[in-house]
Amino acid sequence: MSDGRLIQLEVLSAEQERMIGELSAEVARQAREIDELKKRVEAVARRLADVEDATAPAIPVQKPPHW
Repeated sequence: MSDGRLIQLEVLSAEQERMIGELSAEVARQAREIDELKKRVEAVARRLADVEDATAPAIPVQKPPHW
C-alpha cells in the first residue's frame, strides 16, 4: 500500500471519528430534549385532568329517554 493511500485512509478515519462524535453529541442532546418534552406533556395532561375534574357537572349527563 502506498504512503498516499495510507494517508488518505487515515484522514478518512479521522473525519469519520469526528463525525461520529458530533452525531453522538446531537443524539444525546435530542434525548435530553425528548425527556424534557415528555415531562412537560405529562404536566399539561395532569393540569387538563384537574381542570376537567373541576368543571365536571355535578349531575351526571344522561341520554334522553328517547335515545
